[in-house]
Amino acid sequence: MIDTTIRNPGNQAHRARIKPVGRLLRVRRGDTVLAESRRAVRLMETGRDLYDPVIYVPEADLVAALTPVEGKSTHCPLKGDASYLAFDGTEIAWTYDRPLEGSRMLRGLVAFDAEKVVIEEIGADA
Repeated sequence: MIDTTIRNPGNQAHRARIKPVGRLLRVRRGDTVLAESRRAVRLMETGRDLYDPVIYVPEADLVAALTPVEGKSTHCPLKGDASYLAFDGTEIAWTYDRPLEGSRMLRGLVAFDAEKVVIEEIGADA
């Protein structure tokens, strides 16, 4: 499992810690389960601020179809270039499909907007 720290080479105060969630994680939107994973990770980032933790789930653990948001991409100087994903027309997730070298462990993982989905951690730590 991933357990590492990534750093922005241009700004030593900008870094993130990635740790396994350690239990079953379920992501829902309404009554629809979008993902279930025992391999999810939590990314905790600090830079200009201390950001809320973000859950990342392996693409293979998605159980609902997410569609690409056409024409939307953003760049993070720590993680790289992200593309966005929608469910039923609502943008709810993103993926670093073009990560920077130091963040390549994020390739193949999907992050969910915690304000648009319900994220449940189920059971005891693994």
